[in-house]
Amino acid sequence: MEPRLIILSRAPSLYSTKRMKEEAEAAGWDVRIIDPLKLSIVVDDDGGRLFHKGWPVDCDAVIPRIGHSITRRGVSVVRAFERMGVIVLNEGDGIQSSRDKLLASQKMNEGGVPIPITAQVGTWQDTRRAVSRVGGTPCVIKTNEGTHGSGVFLAHTEQQARQLVYQMLERGLRPLVQEYISESHGQDIRAFVVGGKVVASMRRKAKGSEFRSNFHLGGEVEKLAISDEYAEIACKAAQILGLEIAGVDMLESDRGPLVLEVNSSPGLEGIEAASGINVASRIIRNLDDLHSSRQAAQDKQQLQDPQYEDEEATGEA
Repeated sequence: MEPRLIILSRAPSLYSTKRMKEEAEAAGWDVRIIDPLKLSIVVDDDGGRLFHKGWPVDCDAVIPRIGHSITRRGVSVVRAFERMGVIVLNEGDGIQSSRDKLLASQKMNEGGVPIPITAQVGTWQDTRRAVSRVGGTPCVIKTNEGTHGSGVFLAHTEQQARQLVYQMLERGLRPLVQEYISESHGQDIRAFVVGGKVVASMRRKAKGSEFRSNFHLGGEVEKLAISDEYAEIACKAAQILGLEIAGVDMLESDRGPLVLEVNSSPGLEGIEAASGINVASRIIRNLDDLHSSRQAAQDKQQLQDPQYEDEEATGEA
């Protein structure tokens, strides 16, 4: 019987979703793509259940591709699968931690991962102090939740910083003031971590006068072999946040690599194009290893079960 994989995605036609489905099917997995918003959750003392269009959902593994806009609901679905005992790449706590930029920064800083100096501002009157703490202007103003470079601005003066902070607070957002790394302007390094190892990496460069280097904003990508120092920091960041799969974005600073952000649903298109590496296949190979280990552990446990031994002795096994 083929192992069963569910890819949680609202967009089956997206490059990353299609690539993982292709590689999983090639590796012998029975793959379904399900919109996480269309799953129903039952919470009970037996571990809970999930239903889709009236039918119970069963599988051996789940790969969540949870969009930022549905993080809360998506994490609830992921946790329901965890309670069912299936393999989940990534787990809910890791997704939640990576989506909260302040929380991620706190965890990485506490774990010894170097990051740009970051301050969260609760009132616009605290902007001046925050700007001073991160080294003055220019500085980066960003929302605490955001992806693909959205909600990220470069403030060249303290007045600009105050205006941006005020506007974010008025919209009910949580603004962050972050140190600007001038020597890394308009570019960063992405390391793609799978199973505690960097499987591919690339340099991302902003387009024109844009300082954000995100591929989704038209940034250019190029192949890059990163040093052991960068690879170790990327893996440590993913491990601290509890992520089996992660896109770790790092800045090259005068004091060494700084982790800017960690993405729990990193896209595959840019990294596969830049590196020439079949990253989707690496993800599925990691899943195969986890599934094989799980099966071996279950088989061993069954052999050690006294009931199994009694049945075998009486010829009933």
